[in-house]
Amino acid sequence: MSYPSIRDLDLKGKRVFIRVDFNVPLQKNDKGDMEITSDKRIKASLETIRYALDHGAGVILASHLGRPKGKPNPEMSLKPAAARLAELLGRPVQIAPDCCGREVDAMKPLPGEVLLLENLRFHGEEEKNDPEFAKKLASLCDVYINDAFGSAHRAHASTEGIIRFVPAVAAGLLMEQELKYLGMATTNPARPSIAILGGAKVSDKIEVIENLGKIVDRLLIGGAMAYTFLKAQGKPTGKSLVEDDKVELAKELLAKLGAKLMLPVDHVVVSEIAPGAPNEAVETIPDGKIAVDIGPKTIDAYSKALTGAKTIIWNGPMGIFEKPPFDKGTVALAQAVAESGAVSVVGGGDSEKAIKAAGVTSKISHISTGGGASLEFLAGIQLPGVAALGSKK
Repeated sequence: MSYPSIRDLDLKGKRVFIRVDFNVPLQKNDKGDMEITSDKRIKASLETIRYALDHGAGVILASHLGRPKGKPNPEMSLKPAAARLAELLGRPVQIAPDCCGREVDAMKPLPGEVLLLENLRFHGEEEKNDPEFAKKLASLCDVYINDAFGSAHRAHASTEGIIRFVPAVAAGLLMEQELKYLGMATTNPARPSIAILGGAKVSDKIEVIENLGKIVDRLLIGGAMAYTFLKAQGKPTGKSLVEDDKVELAKELLAKLGAKLMLPVDHVVVSEIAPGAPNEAVETIPDGKIAVDIGPKTIDAYSKALTGAKTIIWNGPMGIFEKPPFDKGTVALAQAVAESGAVSVVGGGDSEKAIKAAGVTSKISHISTGGGASLEFLAGIQLPGVAALGSKK
């Protein structure tokens, strides 16, 4: 399915509603005010916002923040995001008292102006994809742009419902990048094509494993999910995290994927997960021990598998990444991905942290801004917010 781009539309003199992802982390400062601790998502939206402004649009921005459960909550207000965006853009950004209603109607921006609506999820109708609420949002604009890939897997009023009521819709520049790289990696990828999947649970990534198993040439498994597969092979897993109710499923996946699936051949183990806990690398996990990272032989085998790859997809860490020194496997693979020269697509917060820790961010082709959305895309699931863009005639 093809998707219209913001570049295809005439924006001059139009009010352009851009669905952004300003779901930024907040914490209280010494004065008791909410402060942004990472503005990464705001920065990711700048290219699209500037494009609309440069092409003569009045810009209306809309986002959710946190889980306010359908009621206004001052601690989840988008006011800090408006202030930070104004600094980044170098121009005023008005913050609306709500996301619809008379007061908001009266604040509709003129060309060159920016209005940020208050948190969409202060209204329960947003997550219910209520048509009347979607219609109210649509009444604010002439053009709708979805640039919030991180919310595209949700059929909400601002991501899916609104599209029925706006005459012109398109993907923003960030959304375009996401669809380009994820699409490139999953539709006739350059070969050899390799996927690296980590994380705690097989159950979280069943659909991803099954879908990528049909696409890639090799599938490298790490993290705690590997131990469910090892148990399915009849190998000892000690006290490592295993999903016992998924062992039969792991057996089926092993039979289906065969030699395409690579599992760890050695493991870093501890007696307890605690700071400074003694650890060692073993090929067989002893009773009473917990595997917390892939071992040096696995790092070597996986790194060799990545050499010469043309496409690499990576989602999830190889161990308890947040507790050094058990981040060694994840960081080593980040370096191997960067050195491979492949088109590389990385998704998931821990994988991104590993890329940064390894100092190789600039060598990664694309780091996805949408954790859940990128997982569903990799699983071959159609994203409602994307499908709606493509269905508009």
